[in-house]
Amino acid sequence: MNIQELKEIVCQENLNLVKYGLVTLTWGNVGQLTEAGDAFVIKPSGVPYETMTPADMVVVDLNGKVVEGSNRPSSDTPTYVELYRFFLQYSQENNAKLLRGIVHTHSSCAVAWAQARREIPCFGTTHADHFYGSVPLTRPLTEEEINAGYEVNTGRVIIERFKQDKLNPVEIPAVLAAGHGPFAWGKDGHDAVKNAVALEAVAVMARDTLAINPNAPDLEPWVLQKHYNRKHGPNAYYGQR
Repeated sequence: MNIQELKEIVCQENLNLVKYGLVTLTWGNVGQLTEAGDAFVIKPSGVPYETMTPADMVVVDLNGKVVEGSNRPSSDTPTYVELYRFFLQYSQENNAKLLRGIVHTHSSCAVAWAQARREIPCFGTTHADHFYGSVPLTRPLTEEEINAGYEVNTGRVIIERFKQDKLNPVEIPAVLAAGHGPFAWGKDGHDAVKNAVALEAVAVMARDTLAINPNAPDLEPWVLQKHYNRKHGPNAYYGQR
């Protein structure tokens, strides 16, 4: 896949955020790592979705430098740089698939959980089909971290959260940045968008579950394991071959 093809893919996945109702105005973006793993394509900052084309996409290296494109990249670019470095390291150290796609949105229910400073519990099998456990929450950024580099440190507290509890980003492809909103990822931009859609759906379900029963129990761990593995495990049997 060449850069032009990747720009077309990333542009389309950004438009899919609108299709699935995950963005308001220009609040969201999709990025995807190149096959070489040395750069990524991302949406330009503040460009309206209704006028966006593949030519507007920006190519950024893993030092955060624009290497192709006349637009400024998304303001979340430094966060993506941190996450891509982490995913590359995680893939190498754990012989895991490389997560090439990242999505950030301000989808309303996931944002509400982030603003409430609560992770999203796994109450049922719909959640378990996509996330192997609760969707984690980062700690809030300190004033010093905000002033030193808001977007960079947003990425770092996400990584800190996963390292702290030894969470597997392949099994839990999403996080809530405290007071901010959701980030999701996947094997490519399309997969990341799918996980962002699933994240918003389970956020709504979890909210409604607690409204019906404030003491609702977490899903039994053996059911969680069964549902996650039937879609993602080594002997997965959901869907077609």
